[in-house]
Amino acid sequence: MTAPQNGNSNPAPNQANPPAAEDGARVVPARLPAAGARRPGGGPPWMSAGMPVEKSMTFVPSAKRLLRRLSPYRGQLSLVVLLAISSVALAVIGPKILGHATDVIFRGVLGRRLPEGASLDQAAAAARAGGQENFAELLLKTKPIPGVGINFEQLGQILLVVLAIYVVSSLLAWAQGWVLNGVVQRAVLKLRADVEDKLNRLPLPYFDKQPRGELLSRVTNDIDNVAQSLQQTLSQVLTSLLTVVGVVTLMVWISPLLAAVALVAVPLSFLITAQIGKRSQKQFIAQWKHTGRLNGHIEEAFTGHELVKVFGRRKEVEADFETKNDELYKAAFGAQFVSGIIMPAMFFVGNLSYVVIAVLGGLRVASGTMTLGDVQAFIQYSRQFTQPLTQLASMANLLQSGVASAERVFDLLDADEQLPDPSPAVEVHQPHGRVEFEHVSFRYTPDTPLIDDLSLVAEPGHTVAIVGPTGAGKTTLVNLVMRFYELDGGRITLDGVDITTMKRETLRGEIGMVLQDTWLFGGTIRDNIAYGNPSATEEQIHAAAEATFVDRFVRSLPDGYDTVIDEEGSNVSAGERQLITIARAFLANPSLLILDEATSSVDTRTEALLQRAMAALRSDRTSFVIAHRLSTIRDAHLILVMEKGRIVEQGTHEQLLMANGAYRRLHDAQFTQAAVDLDGSAAPAGGIALAGAPPRG
Repeated sequence: MTAPQNGNSNPAPNQANPPAAEDGARVVPARLPAAGARRPGGGPPWMSAGMPVEKSMTFVPSAKRLLRRLSPYRGQLSLVVLLAISSVALAVIGPKILGHATDVIFRGVLGRRLPEGASLDQAAAAARAGGQENFAELLLKTKPIPGVGINFEQLGQILLVVLAIYVVSSLLAWAQGWVLNGVVQRAVLKLRADVEDKLNRLPLPYFDKQPRGELLSRVTNDIDNVAQSLQQTLSQVLTSLLTVVGVVTLMVWISPLLAAVALVAVPLSFLITAQIGKRSQKQFIAQWKHTGRLNGHIEEAFTGHELVKVFGRRKEVEADFETKNDELYKAAFGAQFVSGIIMPAMFFVGNLSYVVIAVLGGLRVASGTMTLGDVQAFIQYSRQFTQPLTQLASMANLLQSGVASAERVFDLLDADEQLPDPSPAVEVHQPHGRVEFEHVSFRYTPDTPLIDDLSLVAEPGHTVAIVGPTGAGKTTLVNLVMRFYELDGGRITLDGVDITTMKRETLRGEIGMVLQDTWLFGGTIRDNIAYGNPSATEEQIHAAAEATFVDRFVRSLPDGYDTVIDEEGSNVSAGERQLITIARAFLANPSLLILDEATSSVDTRTEALLQRAMAALRSDRTSFVIAHRLSTIRDAHLILVMEKGRIVEQGTHEQLLMANGAYRRLHDAQFTQAAVDLDGSAAPAGGIALAGAPPRG
């Protein structure tokens, strides 16, 4: 298959596409504004860069949709939950066992203070006799052995058990994180693959509208942010929720009264989180929207860096950057500040709960209704209880940021796709290249006519040249042959077969295209030529290069065909880039050839040589040649003169000159006089007058 040399079809200016519409059972792809289209209300197109097409989805549906992408990994997720439950259960039981160690120490301290040989009941009775009722209850609750100190052997056993519990809990937590990391990365891998597949199914008008920087931001930055958010939040959310459940269970077991005090903080915490989160979600959506806008501006500014310098627009570009950068700063500051309030608020609620529990616990120990170890364990649990709530609150900003990025990715995934290929599809066996337009109509917007009721026939082996002023619909005409856009009326046939009944891959595999805007990818010159036919041999590559005069300059390079060129092709000249793209089309050997001003960047001598090469390339195949320089199409079998989407004249070069019409005016403007207006009037003597140009001096 011969791929187009540039993803941008360069439709005529001032054209836009209507919104998508339902057409019976099929979805008609949205007509999106063409590159160069003016936005509503006036102003250049870059002023609307990054503007959202639809309103953002709400948080909950987006979060659910994001989590549904993890459903294919239910087995691994079940293992993650099992490991998390085991890890949290061991971590939660640790303070309770550690409380027994505190009781052993406290029991030993009390035992040393009691007279040796006396019974516990005697010691309690002596305390009551001395008016120490609470101390007596404490002795009966703690049960020390009078005269016996700390049992270090028992204490050591308890500490070893606690150490083993915490070690095993940490290992299980590590295993949980390892498994979950694999699940998240595979899910994000699938998301990237889905986005890549979606990009291949989107119609060309979608890319005409979207700034490249904005689109790249969704495909790279937003997906990376989704991955980071899932990785950090899923494990913490699961662990925190399980910790809360486990801690609450043990708190109720130890002391229902203190547990009730601690649980009062839960609804207060969730209320604070919900109220703040509701306000910060809008800020995060704005943050990523402004990130996309800024990326689009930077990509545009640096791609056209030379033009910015040439026209002295550096200050305007910098001012635009400052504006977008300031918008991003304000949105990011607002998002982080608002969501950042959650954690201090949660700390405040947790500290209030901690103080109340400590006071009540101390009173209950003094009254003998609880042991010191149980109070210590409960205080630890109160900290463990508020800590996961605080973690959940602190992750709210990260979770909201990830969901905001997911919304932008889902917006891309939900974009209207191009019409599917027919099934079963019709194939053209042994194509000859006869192309016929039958009453074709096409427009980018319903209220702006472009091509209406156009009919023409390109016979096999003939060269059809298309000329006319800018915006006449020349490039649009060949884009319709490639099915980059769908027709509004009529049909186009290839060897009598309607192209809409063919697979796009089959259709475009029979077409070679060389655009005025050359496209090369990062790789060697050999790889760029072989892109037209990946199965070509080295001899075939060299033959194509020699036929198109690429071999002449390649051999002067130190690495020859192994010379690596970057994506912009900045280490070769514009003419050399164009020669490489022509060689690529030559190697593809298509039955239908489309040349869109294919020699515009080469010098006059090379152009003359290329004309001979392309004459050989066009032999035995149908060719559509879009040209501005009429010298390149003198030998065309048929010349079409287009104005405002209509063919106003057609014929050979000599016939059109004799007709003395639009073609003659174009010809005379280039060859006969210094300057001739298209309406036939000559320009003032002494130079060419530019319409609308301000006077000099």
